[in-house]
Amino acid sequence: MQSLAATGLAVAASRTAAAGESGPHAVLELRQYKIVPGRRDEMVALFERHFVDSQDVLGMRLVGQFRDLDDPNRFTWIRTFPDMAARQRQLNAFYFGPVWQAHRGEANPLLDDNDNVLLLKPATPALAFAPPRGSRPATEGKGGMVVATILYLWKDPEESFSAFFAERMAPELAAGGLPVLGAYVAENAENTFPQLPVRQHEKVFVWFTRAADARAYETARRRLLERPVWRSALGPALADAQERGAQVLRLAPTPRSSLR
Repeated sequence: MQSLAATGLAVAASRTAAAGESGPHAVLELRQYKIVPGRRDEMVALFERHFVDSQDVLGMRLVGQFRDLDDPNRFTWIRTFPDMAARQRQLNAFYFGPVWQAHRGEANPLLDDNDNVLLLKPATPALAFAPPRGSRPATEGKGGMVVATILYLWKDPEESFSAFFAERMAPELAAGGLPVLGAYVAENAENTFPQLPVRQHEKVFVWFTRAADARAYETARRRLLERPVWRSALGPALADAQERGAQVLRLAPTPRSSLR
């Protein structure tokens, strides 16, 4: 039988989660973890068993968890928060709460490096991830591939690139078979949970798409590059905006990933 205190905490958590589910989430973490070689599957199993529902219930959204197709030791995951104040509350509740405290001794030895984290916000309100529909897969969801493209720009994307992407690039990407699921830029507000380092003050623009598999993605990408508007205008403009080459993450959803 639950104690009154435990019942109260459960009710508070459910209310927080309900608020998080119904409202927009304006803060996103793109977390790329380097896992001890050969132990990624252990990390995935542990994470999905203990760290998915326990974060969701606190009002965070676990958008997706992935195996990197190009690095057998990289585990990438995404979570969002309503705002920076909520992020502080929710991370405190999780990392000082019972689930993490009970299982951190299992998780930490699997981590080689967990500091590669981009703290982001939507490039425009319309380019935020849509709220989840339906329930999260309980065990094994359908396949598919998610692609995250990290652009490193010469200028702050909020000067002009975000509008250029939303108004000109996103429609062309969709027409080429690469629909934009979300697009984000750096969130440079104070890191309200300094126990977790994050990358800030970088001129990055991150956008996400999906494809049935690697072959379908490459087919769509080649089709996009051959489109007249891309060849004559958008491709050159994109190349001119970049300080260096993009990082492309080809991501295979884990069984309980909502994004797939």
